[in-house]
Amino acid sequence: MNRPAELSAKNFTNAPKQDLRTWLDQMEAAGEIQHVKGANRDEEIGAIVDFYQRQTGNRAVLFDDIPGYPRGHRVVANILTSLKRIKLTLGLAADTTAMELIGFWRRYMKEAKTIPPLEVPTGLLMQNVMRGADVDLQKIPAPKWHEHDGGYYIGTGCMVIMRHPDTGWINYGAYRIQVHGKNVASVMCSKGKHGNIILRRYQELGQKCPIAVVVGMHPALFMVAGLEIPYGKNEYDAAGGLLGEPVEVIKGPVTGLPIPANAEIAFEGYCSLDDLIDEGPLGEWTGYYAGGHKKEPAIRVDSMYHRDDPVLLGAMPGIPPDDDSFYRCTFRSGAVWNQLEAAGVPEVKGVWSHETGGSRL
Repeated sequence: MNRPAELSAKNFTNAPKQDLRTWLDQMEAAGEIQHVKGANRDEEIGAIVDFYQRQTGNRAVLFDDIPGYPRGHRVVANILTSLKRIKLTLGLAADTTAMELIGFWRRYMKEAKTIPPLEVPTGLLMQNVMRGADVDLQKIPAPKWHEHDGGYYIGTGCMVIMRHPDTGWINYGAYRIQVHGKNVASVMCSKGKHGNIILRRYQELGQKCPIAVVVGMHPALFMVAGLEIPYGKNEYDAAGGLLGEPVEVIKGPVTGLPIPANAEIAFEGYCSLDDLIDEGPLGEWTGYYAGGHKKEPAIRVDSMYHRDDPVLLGAMPGIPPDDDSFYRCTFRSGAVWNQLEAAGVPEVKGVWSHETGGSRL
């Protein structure tokens, strides 16, 4: 393990808004964090999160003292199943109404404000650096989120970063990531998703796809990963516009991909549609298990990075409302309202896209 001596928290006293710990402090002050100690990752973390997210408005859950892991190696989940937390995450006042929140999304989409990322030389992510044989994804207490899941999913509330080989376009999305060993993971990108399009292009070129996976960052970055950012547009630019400041990134030492400088946990490697591994199943938002009957691309991990006392960000798929569906229902409500107005529908007073359909159907 390589630990640069100069990378201590005191060197980063002016943490940017996209720092997860800044978000946790903000939610703690707002009374929005439920602390749980001693829950195991095989059965209890997922069950507790499922209980909490069955009703909107329950607090986010922060797990510590997870059996088999050092104290301080934490998991936070149920992050966005509350209108209050969504509003605070977006920088809005806690007493903002649901209609005003939808209005925020309407303006965000109309203005399409973007702020490019800012490359910096280093960040807190690089407090702990593992390469080669030192890489061990199993150091992170990734839960088995549902009873019959096929394994441990380190990537649910995540950013999966790729670069298009022809255009250099940087894309990141929230694709599920399963741990298969110390230095092997898998990524599941449905056909038609931008990540799958990029993987297919690398396959056509006979090349492996460089990939970086971030599994601990500010929830606003996760929000953008799940939104329908148009093909060819950079999610980092959109995230900067949402946060009101550039996302600070470092250049990944292995892939050169931009990685949030103050993320909690990230790893880099290569994957290919010609290198497949058994994946799943995973309990999904439909209420059924998905996958487990086919293979998905393996990620061969070359390097892993994490902050001291890393925090894994979880967005457990579940019967709506869940993290993924609930915040998106507020976004989709604004999108549908704008589309109704653009189509000339008169006198629209409000729109609500119910999370029951996963905020998609």
